Amino acid sequence: MTSRLDYNRVAPGAAKALGGVYGYVMQSGLPSELVDLVYLRVSQINNCAYCLDMHARELIKKGVKVEKLTLLQAWQEGGGLFSETERAALAWAETVTRVAETGVPECAYEAARQVFDEKQLVDLTVAISIMNSYNRMAISFRNTPEAVVDHHGEQSWPSRSVA
Repeated sequence: MTSRLDYNRVAPGAAKALGGVYGYVMQSGLPSELVDLVYLRVSQINNCAYCLDMHARELIKKGVKVEKLTLLQAWQEGGGLFSETERAALAWAETVTRVAETGVPECAYEAARQVFDEKQLVDLTVAISIMNSYNRMAISFRNTPEAVVDHHGEQSWPSRSVA
């Protein structure tokens, strides 16, 4: 399959609204590297190639070591590569992204509140929510990751397996 449509062109108001939330997150006071790690982890969970490519590139530009990126999916086993704040943000991102499965239990909330104040936790949850929205847009309309765009335009996506 190839790209289905350009939602930014078709519905610029929707794209602008999503961009407004994204902009809010970026000025919220949360560290940008932390936000990008969360964006990358959410995109891993959702299997969004477009966002995986984009946020990995952003983190590399910010100087994040490849070892940290390669272990992000297994961050709980990443030892000292991930700070206490990063581990708390990633755990929260996972339970919120998988809300239908987890119900976001009280123990997850309490663990996040040990690290984040109320505003930080709201802002982090908004960041997780906007990335879940962007993942759904990119996957639904088949945004082509920069890494797979060749010199002649976009390449076809392999068919996505449904589990």
